[in-house]
Amino acid sequence: MQAKDIRSFARGCAMLAAYLFSTGVGAQVLPAYTLFDGQGKKLSHERFLRIVAAGDIILFGEEHDDPIAHWLQLVVAKDLSARGPLVLGAEMIEADDQATLDRYLRGEIDEAAFDTLARLWKNHGTDYAPLVDLAKEKGLPFVATNVPRRFARAVSKGGFTALDTLTDAQRAWVAPMPIAFDPDLPGYKRMLAMMEDHGTPAMVQAQALKDATMAYFITQHVIPGARFLHFNGSFHSDFHEGIGWYLQRAVPQLKVVTIATVLQKDLTHLETEFRGQADIIICVTEEMTRTH
Repeated sequence: MQAKDIRSFARGCAMLAAYLFSTGVGAQVLPAYTLFDGQGKKLSHERFLRIVAAGDIILFGEEHDDPIAHWLQLVVAKDLSARGPLVLGAEMIEADDQATLDRYLRGEIDEAAFDTLARLWKNHGTDYAPLVDLAKEKGLPFVATNVPRRFARAVSKGGFTALDTLTDAQRAWVAPMPIAFDPDLPGYKRMLAMMEDHGTPAMVQAQALKDATMAYFITQHVIPGARFLHFNGSFHSDFHEGIGWYLQRAVPQLKVVTIATVLQKDLTHLETEFRGQADIIICVTEEMTRTH
């Protein structure tokens, strides 16, 4: 099966599940997801899109292997592109691959060449290619916002001082240094706690490097009058921290809307632990199949 066929099949499965949920087809309907606001109030699809459209910058937090989140990302991108000027960006493509991404968007290289030349995630074909292809079709900018992974790996071992050896050319792919960093942010403290004995302050600094770099490239590509829709793992924007913390420091005048994706067994209500995690929370059934 070719890559485009796989993408079509994956999107079809997610859309069918959502259709059955929304229309009530069948004697017994198994809901795939429910939309909530940050306080746990259920949202209609229309209300969801209106809240998203009210933002200047939208941080769409996902679980990387969740088909419902990926499908809704495409739905949101199409809706926003119909409402006005739009810029797309993603954690899943690194800043030093921007030139290759731009060549693909301009039609100078095909999908196979893009996949060969850029360090794309293994699930790019099923989960992110539709977003990139939408940008290509609509002539929308698409920004590769993440720091090159080799720099993040170096920081995870040696802390921010590992960046001191970067050349001037390499510094163009990283947020300006020195990197602002608050180790007492709850999200970073939770990260250390989750890693238990394996966690180190340097690993948290590597996370902050990613957050700072993604925020930096978002701010560098904000266009007056246009929305910026950014795709990232939920952890990078949960509780308005991570990328959001850096955006607040850089562009406090812009409205940032956050979306988180969570898993629950019961979709009738939002569990207490997820309340306040984002402005909009996509609550997906724990039984949802994964994309990889």
